[in-house]
Amino acid sequence: MASTNDLKNGLVLNLDKELWSVVEFQHVKPGKGPAFVRTTLKHVLSGKVVDKTFNAGTKVETATVDKRTMQYLYQDGEDFVFMDLDTYDQIHVSGATVGDNANYLLAEAEVTVALHEGVPLYIELPTSVFLEVTYTEPGLQGDRSTGGTKPATVETGATVQVPLFITTGEKIKVDTRDGRYLGRS
Repeated sequence: MASTNDLKNGLVLNLDKELWSVVEFQHVKPGKGPAFVRTTLKHVLSGKVVDKTFNAGTKVETATVDKRTMQYLYQDGEDFVFMDLDTYDQIHVSGATVGDNANYLLAEAEVTVALHEGVPLYIELPTSVFLEVTYTEPGLQGDRSTGGTKPATVETGATVQVPLFITTGEKIKVDTRDGRYLGRS
């Protein structure tokens, strides 16, 4: 248990048996009436964002979320298998939990896996990864100066919009948050 005065960004709360992460908080002391805490909470599993107000000093239940650095090993059906780099234990994370992050997940990549009571909640990838272009249409000679883009398929199977001068076999840097092309490696 913690007080609303102890809230900080990233803290995970257990409200009504559901896990919510504090995205933003603000202590408000109006001229008239009691102080309160205005928060923006994000549901850990669904990603839903809500605003919630607490009276100052109210007790809230915190949840223990263990973030561990793990290495992605392979995909087993719908599950993804990760290995804890400290204990060498392997865990299976469902495809639903990994979500769109699978588009940027390479074998032996190091990621952060968040666990609550041994259950994987979500994974965090590095902000950018280097991926090899496995297929893209060739750019035309006159297209190089226009600054246009074309779709390229990368080694994980994801499609990324790249500049026209990128060719098959090149390594590119991709932002894992929104899938944007960041440059060549």
